[in-house]
Amino acid sequence: MAADAIIIRGILPRARPTHARASLSPAPASLSNVAAAFLLLLLAAVGAAAQGEAAPPQTAPAQTASQTLHDARANRTNEMVVDGEQTSDVFGIGRSVRVRGTVRQGVMAFGGDVVVEGRVEGDVATVGGSVFQAEGSYIGGDVMVLGGAYHHGKTAPGRNPASKTIMFAGYEQELRELVHDPAQLLRPNFSLGFFGLRLLAVLFWFVVSLALTAVTPGSVGRAAARLQLTSLRVALIGLLGTLVLVPGVIVSLHFLPPVLGLLVGFTALILLLLSYLFGRVVIHAATGRWLQRLLLREESRSESVALLLGAIFWAVALVLPYVWPLVVAGLVVTSLGLALTARYRVSWKRA
Repeated sequence: MAADAIIIRGILPRARPTHARASLSPAPASLSNVAAAFLLLLLAAVGAAAQGEAAPPQTAPAQTASQTLHDARANRTNEMVVDGEQTSDVFGIGRSVRVRGTVRQGVMAFGGDVVVEGRVEGDVATVGGSVFQAEGSYIGGDVMVLGGAYHHGKTAPGRNPASKTIMFAGYEQELRELVHDPAQLLRPNFSLGFFGLRLLAVLFWFVVSLALTAVTPGSVGRAAARLQLTSLRVALIGLLGTLVLVPGVIVSLHFLPPVLGLLVGFTALILLLLSYLFGRVVIHAATGRWLQRLLLREESRSESVALLLGAIFWAVALVLPYVWPLVVAGLVVTSLGLALTARYRVSWKRA
């Protein structure tokens, strides 16, 4: 009986579904939960970039190309070698893990590969690496790979028939570097491509701001005036809305039937997206008017120039090292507050 294989292919897919045969062996739940949490976290953080792959050196007669590729990586990083019998989970942070003995639980590597030459009773997972299973070895649980691929010999590997293979192929080098240096998330990598994307972002938000202002000039104008006069109150309402919305979605997904829970989560996501779109345009208008008062004479001011200045200001604010996560959080909270108070005038009486 072949094991199930779930393969999510990225921009550069490289792996094939893998079949498995072995005796039934239960997989622990703890490692699977940790792996799922880190996969979701790192998926939201990876940007669109080309994947770099190290060229494998010349192979020895007794080695496969995939094993040689791992050995080339191991020469540049510290490798954790597990000999004998290990009764608990094995984690490798920023390095590869090689199992030569027996691991009764699971094995997981962050920013490194997992090489199974012996026996692993539980799950095997890696973020920013690949899984290499040697001939005659055994994996009793699932194989989860984010960024790399699952390599094994020419024959069917020793696997539990009930296990699964889950792969997201692509961005292996980016994920590996991210695990080794998490602070790079907070500091931008300035390059021509980076500045090009910033210019496209300014153009996109300028066009969106013009379109939304032309369609609903009254709502945008009232919201911008309300933001200038009572910005603290708007931010507090947005913060309260966020504190109610996020736990509410989590509780609904946990306690409601799956269909209703997904409906509630989808509705909350649509609300956040629409509120962010409306709030971002209002924030651009309010910021641009403020900048016009500081920089331009009254006869040179216009609504289009205000929207352009606002789009440029916040595009620059969103690339400030170590500050941009706070800027994003402030924009989301304030936008939600503006959306929740959109039907009220500046005096906070019902329109």
